[in-house]
Amino acid sequence: MDASTSFFGVYDGHGGNIVAKFCAKYLHRQVLKNEAYVAGDIGTAVQKSFSRMDEMMCGQRGWAELNILGGKINKCTSMTKGNDQADDWGFEEGPHSNFTGPSSGSTACVAILRNNQLLVANAGDSRCVISRKGQVYHLSRDHKPDLELEKERILKAGGFVHAGRVNGMLNVSRAIGDMEFKQNKFLPAEKQIVTATPDINNVELCDDDEFIVLASGGIWNCMSIQQVVDYLHEQLSLESKLSVVCERVLDRCLSSTAGGKGCNNMTLIIVQFKKPVFSAESEDEKPSPKEEAVIGSDSKAVVNDC
Repeated sequence: MDASTSFFGVYDGHGGNIVAKFCAKYLHRQVLKNEAYVAGDIGTAVQKSFSRMDEMMCGQRGWAELNILGGKINKCTSMTKGNDQADDWGFEEGPHSNFTGPSSGSTACVAILRNNQLLVANAGDSRCVISRKGQVYHLSRDHKPDLELEKERILKAGGFVHAGRVNGMLNVSRAIGDMEFKQNKFLPAEKQIVTATPDINNVELCDDDEFIVLASGGIWNCMSIQQVVDYLHEQLSLESKLSVVCERVLDRCLSSTAGGKGCNNMTLIIVQFKKPVFSAESEDEKPSPKEEAVIGSDSKAVVNDC
């Protein structure tokens, strides 16, 4: 993002992978553009950027960009005059100016690291966890329709929950996209049947923190969060290249096909906190913990398409 900030994101599409691709291309850019980010309020910037994704996917330009990402049209014939820098989404005229957005959607789980401050934002059932001295801690929570607060919002907005799914169809209660569940003109975005509004969690990192894991639901369907962290500790003692470790986790999950487990698409990011080596000249020369963290990260993903 910038010299002092790192951004990591997992987007798990359902009903297709187009919304996940859209988020991967634009979400971090919107965070950077947001005036709250410039003012130092990363949490507000991220929250607004999640909702901004829904706004951007509507109208002529939104329709064109989604179809470009889906390979249905090319950029030269899209009839859109917008560019990646201009923030003129929703104002462009054309035959699809009334496009209300995609019926497909995507979860979004992002982690933003600035010095020793970690912010996690989540909408859906992708997760972020942290390993601290070998113990795992949740940094996000799943948004499922049966949860009391989620169900209350769904019912108030005119929806219902059947068999653990929103209106009997969607098994997450928060997501980017899924615009058919966001059409109540009398309610703000955060009170729609399905909302893109994320939960925000701020964490101050310490010397005991080893790594964080961001992963889509396909991983957590096969392994518990503690199993994932234990397996990563084992693999990181044998292999220093994080991309190889990611592949081993995915291979293990893909081999677990009993009962349909391991058949879902999977995305995994490992962010490892590494301490630099210091010469033992003077304890006074050692940087503060805030300055010590050096990040190594890698990811392995298969197509985000349920």
